[in-house]
Amino acid sequence: MRGTKLKYGAMGAIACAAIGAGLAFTAPAAAEVSEETAFVFNTLLFLIGGFLVMLMAAGFAMLEVGFVRTKHAAAICLKNIALYAIAGVMFYLVGYQVMYGGETAFFGMPAVWAPSELTGDAEIDLSTGYASASDWFFQMVFVATTASIVSGAVAERVKIGPFFLFVVVLTAAIYPIQGSWEWGGGWLDAEFGFSDFAGSTLVHSTGGWAALAGAILLGARSGRFGPNASPMQPSSLPLATLGTFLLWFGWFGFNGASQLALGSAADAVAISQVFANTNMAAAGGVVTAYVLSLILGRGKANLAYCLNGALAGLVSITAEPLTPTIMDAILIGAVGAVIATFGAKLLELVRIDDVVGAIPVHLFAGIWGTMAVPLTNSDASFYGQAVGVGAIGAFVFTASFAVWLILKMTVGIRLSPDEEIVGGDLSELGHAAGSIFASPEGKDPVPAH
Repeated sequence: MRGTKLKYGAMGAIACAAIGAGLAFTAPAAAEVSEETAFVFNTLLFLIGGFLVMLMAAGFAMLEVGFVRTKHAAAICLKNIALYAIAGVMFYLVGYQVMYGGETAFFGMPAVWAPSELTGDAEIDLSTGYASASDWFFQMVFVATTASIVSGAVAERVKIGPFFLFVVVLTAAIYPIQGSWEWGGGWLDAEFGFSDFAGSTLVHSTGGWAALAGAILLGARSGRFGPNASPMQPSSLPLATLGTFLLWFGWFGFNGASQLALGSAADAVAISQVFANTNMAAAGGVVTAYVLSLILGRGKANLAYCLNGALAGLVSITAEPLTPTIMDAILIGAVGAVIATFGAKLLELVRIDDVVGAIPVHLFAGIWGTMAVPLTNSDASFYGQAVGVGAIGAFVFTASFAVWLILKMTVGIRLSPDEEIVGGDLSELGHAAGSIFASPEGKDPVPAH
């Protein structure tokens, strides 16, 4: 469903079939929109969806800043804004061509829009169904999301420079290669009917596998586990809550615009259903995580569980947000929250340090959401889904582990013990999160005239 090479007319027909039994829509001939109108609406969908997903970059940043200790807050902000920029540049230079065909270009300026779109409006080729640059923008923000997932899991001990080098490889090669297997019309799509509507596996589990490899090779934060373990208080749970709300909001673009068309009434109905299911899966995740936290906390609720419960619900529904009923979506999100909650406990048991819970939320819940697709979509099979999950997991984890290992053996990937004690803000940036504009004496700076 997510392959961008489909024409909007075909996608509208698919949406009609997927809306559900008992609902029929027959548009009178006079109500059919023109090719140009459909082109405009489809393009608008990509652009709106794209900037909503871009807002998720802010959500990841605030979530991560809220969960880390204060002495790492500024470093986290730098990581998040820079990884978004790096992802865009690398996806333009290399990744998009790898994922959707065409020659890669390490040097030069590959075009991502049709030649006709460089001329006047009257000469634009409308047969593609949307402006090519709008499609590229929408695809680009997805790869940035994958990189953001990795950032949270390895926070507080990874060096910024080596992390950026990993992001270069992830966004230029690892993500596009596995993405081409499904959304690029590759072997998973053609031979096994693997279905991942908006990326429970292709985006979220991919980020989770890459994060798991990094977390294993980095090791845990000093003092996180063992007999001398000390509590590591998050800097600001209100900021983490704001980040969760931003992610929840941006997810409507993530899933809704993955319908890839808004040129017909059928597409409009489908997108509406995707919005409703996306929202309610998150709601199911929050309620379930709240109840679980009460049980595990002996009557005391845990806000962090609830925040990750919302995200786990969103990740779970992402593989198929169109075909479930609203009750199905609530249950899918609820199961995702259970998996993420106990997945975090499992990581603690095996002493894998994941600061924000990215691996349980994005990897574990992503696998669940992908495997749940056949429960509501008869066009998918459990075998095909399992092949996709296994193949992508094996490739991404192996490739990511190799890249992290090479970086570890060459430039090093972890802060020194002293740097970790001081914190990433002072050791790598030279300033704390709130003091960059303060004078050395702590007084307010004198405004320039």
